[in-house]
Amino acid sequence: MNKPAPIVAELGRPETPEETAARKAASSKAYRSSQTVRSLIAALLATLAILAVIIFAVPRGEPTAAEEIDLTGIAADVESTMDSAVIVPDLGSFWRVNAAELQGGATVVWDITLAPSADDERGFIKVAQAFDADSKWAPQRLGGTAATDTVTVGGIEWDVFTPSDSAANQNISYALGTQAGDDYVLLYGSRSADSTAELAESLVPQIRALSEAS
Repeated sequence: MNKPAPIVAELGRPETPEETAARKAASSKAYRSSQTVRSLIAALLATLAILAVIIFAVPRGEPTAAEEIDLTGIAADVESTMDSAVIVPDLGSFWRVNAAELQGGATVVWDITLAPSADDERGFIKVAQAFDADSKWAPQRLGGTAATDTVTVGGIEWDVFTPSDSAANQNISYALGTQAGDDYVLLYGSRSADSTAELAESLVPQIRALSEAS
C-alpha cells in the first residue's frame, strides 16, 4: 500500500511531481551557488597568503649609499694635468659635491656641482673655472645670457648674469663671474643671489692667488 504524499504547509496540499522537481532543482542551484562563493573566498585568501609571503619573506638589501666624491683628489689630478692651480671650494657642513670633472672642448673647464647637504635646502651651484678664458666665455654656459650688471663681493668685482628663462636654461636663474688671472671663474645655478655671493666670497682668497700667479 502506497504511503500518501505529505501535505506541504505552504500549499495546503501534497506537492505535484512537477513542484517537487522544481523545488529540488532550486535547492541544488542554491547549493552550487554557495559552493562557488566559498571557492572564490578560499582562492582569494590563498592569493593573499602567497602575497604576504612574497612581501615579508623575500630578503631586501639596504639602499646603496651614494659614493662620496673625492673633490681634493680629483682637483689634484686636474692641477697635474693642466699644470695650473684650480679652485677647490671649502664645503664646510653646508655643501656636498654631486660632480667634479675636467671638461674638454674649445675651452677646457674645471667643473664642480655643489648642492646643499640638508634635506630642507634646495637648488645647486656650479663652480666653473674656464682656463685661458674671459667673460666672453660665460654666455656659452648660460644659454647666451650676457652680464647685465656688476657687484663687489669680497673686495673684487663680479659680473652678474640673470637668465630670463630659468626653466629653458637648465634651471639656472643667477650667476656671478670674475677674472682670476688667465682664467674666468663662473658660479651659476638655481640658488639665490645671497647664497651665490656667500659662496663667491669664500673663493676670493683662491681667486686672488690665481691672479697673483699669472
